[in-house]
Amino acid sequence: MWKLIVGFIAFAALALYILTKSGGNIDLSGESHSISVPHEPASAASDAASAAVTAAVEAASAPSPGASQ
Repeated sequence: MWKLIVGFIAFAALALYILTKSGGNIDLSGESHSISVPHEPASAASDAASAAVTAAVEAASAPSPGASQ
């Protein structure tokens, strides 16, 4: 059992060493809640969603060309 624990620790240490030496952006400080890219305004997203819903409703309610009446 102790060999399994030692092997895991050695593998984790090797993986961290390789990741830090490869130049990757390794952040071990936990969750970060900083916003680096601002989101678009809510009104623009809302307008786009409304337009998409309207187009979908119109497409669904339009009669199909091959439908018999």
